[in-house]
Amino acid sequence: MNEFSDRLLTEVPRRVRKFKFRPATIFLVPLAAILFQVYLPRFFQYLGYLELPLLVTVYFALMRRQPIAGVFFGAGIGLAQDSLSPNQPLGMFGIVKTLVGYFAASVSMRFDVDNPLIQFVLGFFFFFFHQFFYWVLSRALLGLQLDFDPRQTFVLGLLNAAVAVPLFMLLDKMKE
Repeated sequence: MNEFSDRLLTEVPRRVRKFKFRPATIFLVPLAAILFQVYLPRFFQYLGYLELPLLVTVYFALMRRQPIAGVFFGAGIGLAQDSLSPNQPLGMFGIVKTLVGYFAASVSMRFDVDNPLIQFVLGFFFFFFHQFFYWVLSRALLGLQLDFDPRQTFVLGLLNAAVAVPLFMLLDKMKE
């Protein structure tokens, strides 16, 4: 590796900004995202492809920059989404979003995640990560034979990443 990439991966940032949010924001934004995910696709089928609870989990984990907080945030959103989703085993989204919250917060400790291009890439990556691990856990824990179509997941990942950037900009206005 060259000198730049070695510094990028090993050097701890001098100034790591951890953002704070109002308690109402931390509660109401994920609740709105979960309700959007559960109820709006019943009326508009094409909105079922957006994974807003995942994007909110990624955003708050990236901005807090604390893996433990990301774990609890992802677990809370995932379990709330599981409990409101019909025909969904309790805990599947909880496990997957816990992993997403941890890894998103870990990534944010190493990279500047305020750049819209990096937010786009991370939105795509974590959507793909989420779908893949949901598929793995469904097969391993529940014995379900779900299909995993990488092409469809790639396209939906791009869609979710395209929604993530303006959503992150909107949520940035709620920081203290």
